[in-house]
Amino acid sequence: MKVVNITFKFADGTPDKIHTAVEGESVLDVALDNNIQLQHNCGGVCGCSTCHVYVEAGMDDLPEISDKEEDFIDRAVDPRLNSRLGCQCVIQGNEDIVVTIPEQDFLGH
Repeated sequence: MKVVNITFKFADGTPDKIHTAVEGESVLDVALDNNIQLQHNCGGVCGCSTCHVYVEAGMDDLPEISDKEEDFIDRAVDPRLNSRLGCQCVIQGNEDIVVTIPEQDFLGH
């Protein structure tokens, strides 16, 4: 089973947190399992944009972005080229992942 580290960075200045993840887990799963606040209004089924994150490293070891995910990212606050939905960032490679969780002081889509 593949194991990687996920580094969570926070836009609000909270210190970085590093957690271990195994193949098949999503960034959202790891965040919630480790008491990291990451909104997920749809329950993690790619039905909203509230688990929006910026992938700073490890993008090549994540699944390709789907058209559905891309549509929801377009609705997120301040989308960027490295934007992904945490629920869709499923661990499948060996590269460590670094994500920044943007400010979450909104209701979301």
